[in-house]
Amino acid sequence: MKFDKFGACNNPNDTISDDTVKHFSRYQKLYHPRSDGSQPMFYTVRRGVKTYMSDDNVLRFIKKYGEVAKAENPDIPERVHPHMLRRSRSMHLYQAGMPLAILSEWLGHESPETTLIYAYADTEMKRKAIEQAETNIFVRPAVNTNAGIWEGNKDLIQRLCGLS
Repeated sequence: MKFDKFGACNNPNDTISDDTVKHFSRYQKLYHPRSDGSQPMFYTVRRGVKTYMSDDNVLRFIKKYGEVAKAENPDIPERVHPHMLRRSRSMHLYQAGMPLAILSEWLGHESPETTLIYAYADTEMKRKAIEQAETNIFVRPAVNTNAGIWEGNKDLIQRLCGLS
């Protein structure tokens, strides 16, 4: 996996490992056996009630397991934090073609300029844009060389005849 300057995974084709999928499936079976989606996926229990984890608790878990992952895989950034997940997901959506204005709204940004901080065009996006531009420039509709330019152009015929 490759990570960008913010530590986010910047390749939508990079997938999570089979082991990660197995761990998540196991977690889901243990802690959400009959979930209808109304319960938080990751939670703490306070006075017998499941509640959303605090931001600090999420940060602590991600930091802890980021260090474990770094020990196993040197490609993992030194400092892992929750915002990396948000940035990675937003870059994947942008690379998949989500317009910047919609992405900005999805992220809850007041201004698209905020989204531009980390939604940048990677090499693959630039290559596709160049190919599209070349296609638009060099592919012209076939011109019927036997027809005059006035044929089928009522406005031009009227002007040539002095009628308009």
